Amino acid sequence: MLLPDEVYVYGDCAINPDPTAEQLAEIAIQSADSAKAFGIDPRIAMISYSTGTSGTGADVEKVQQATQIAQQRRPDLLIDGPLQYDAASVESVGRQKAPDSRVAGRANVFIFPDLNTGNTTYKAVQRAANVVSVGPMLQGLNKPVNDLSRGALVDDIVFTIALTAIQAEQQAAAK
Repeated sequence: MLLPDEVYVYGDCAINPDPTAEQLAEIAIQSADSAKAFGIDPRIAMISYSTGTSGTGADVEKVQQATQIAQQRRPDLLIDGPLQYDAASVESVGRQKAPDSRVAGRANVFIFPDLNTGNTTYKAVQRAANVVSVGPMLQGLNKPVNDLSRGALVDDIVFTIALTAIQAEQQAAAK
């Protein structure tokens, strides 16, 4: 998501309807690596309807587990969760709801607990803020492949094509 002053990476907004904690952790790690490949220093928020222990339930537990798995696999990454979207993205709210977090209020990589949440959030933010949406970018494949919403705007299409070309170039250079 190309905002006026920052780029946000959202995952997963297009493929996995209800990822497991293990899959969410992998989505977080791949999204962080994708962000790094484009010069973004990732601060990853694992999104939930709960910040910390403010709520309970199976969905919150899944996000807690995913956060722990991702942190164990990649201690070099700044990953926190569960965080509500406002706590992850708005500095004053992050300080209030998660004062000890190094991610809260500063996140730029947002990992959603399921497709319903991810897809509706990315489309709502894109349309309400009138910003360019790049992708969805598909990760974990052998070749660069990306997707476009049927409602994609011309700028969305152009930037997604550019993203795919850059990914192909990076992949060729890595060989």
